[in-house]
Amino acid sequence: MARHIIDSGFKSWTPARLSDLSGKTYVITGGNSGIGLEAARMLGRAGGDVVLACRSLEKAESAKAALAGDVKGVEVVRLDLSDLESVRAAASELRGKLSRIDGLVNNAGIMQTPPMKTKDGFELQFGTNHLGHFLWTSLLIDLVEAAEGRVVMVSSIAHKFGRMNFDDLMHETGYTPTKAYGQSKLSNLIFAFELDRRLQEVGAKAIAIACHPGYSNTALQSTGPTGLLNLIYKVTNALMAQGAEAGAIPTVLAAAGTEAKRGAYYGPQKMSEARGPVGDALVADHALDKAAWTQLWEASEALLGEPFAMPGGGAAPQAKTG
Repeated sequence: MARHIIDSGFKSWTPARLSDLSGKTYVITGGNSGIGLEAARMLGRAGGDVVLACRSLEKAESAKAALAGDVKGVEVVRLDLSDLESVRAAASELRGKLSRIDGLVNNAGIMQTPPMKTKDGFELQFGTNHLGHFLWTSLLIDLVEAAEGRVVMVSSIAHKFGRMNFDDLMHETGYTPTKAYGQSKLSNLIFAFELDRRLQEVGAKAIAIACHPGYSNTALQSTGPTGLLNLIYKVTNALMAQGAEAGAIPTVLAAAGTEAKRGAYYGPQKMSEARGPVGDALVADHALDKAAWTQLWEASEALLGEPFAMPGGGAAPQAKTG
């Protein structure tokens, strides 16, 4: 089962409702294409500056050139979320350039890959989509706090079939591309909820919001899946998917919409949330298990070998499970 967790008071939000974003900075992982690129364009048209954090600097520079007519300020930084050393280097580089981040948009991801490992030995999808972003956010959360800004986690309708396998987070046994992907996107959503809860507990001004792009036609379906899955997506993308610009609207709402609420989850409203006008999205019941929120947070800290750096240097109390 799935349900709405917040009534935000709207069902058809558009970027036309954005306020003037001049003087604000948005850091977007995977901002060189698809949802990330279109979100950068929309935020830039409203006056915001953007930083594209991308695995390929060449592609990031191409994206920067493509945004020239819409975004006044564009910076690029090399970030490979599957390499913790790269995550730390990119965060350090940003800290040398920025004193505040109004929106940390954790958008980059990979989908339904064959069994592979990150440089640090983690299952590739969990390591990239979740652990890389977990560390990235920890290293930059104080800059988000300085702006009283937002952390945005881009999840997926795939969280509904995802399950946390805490006994085997790396899927050493029984790996399937779809099972691993579902767990990674469920992790994104759970992380957003738990991060916002902990930020509230320590009295931080920063907030966390989650969103999903529905079924959008991007490189995600062509660069990860192989074999039959790849062939299926070529057909369904043409028949069912919406464009990346439409898919980016929930991300822009979460990053900068004044109507967005902390701890919320936004996405398309039609065709089982695959496309359509943007409002509150449905959250699977298993994604609301607060014990799982805490367990994922603690497992992530253990895997990375360090605690999450909450603003103010404190740790939030654990979530109540009752």
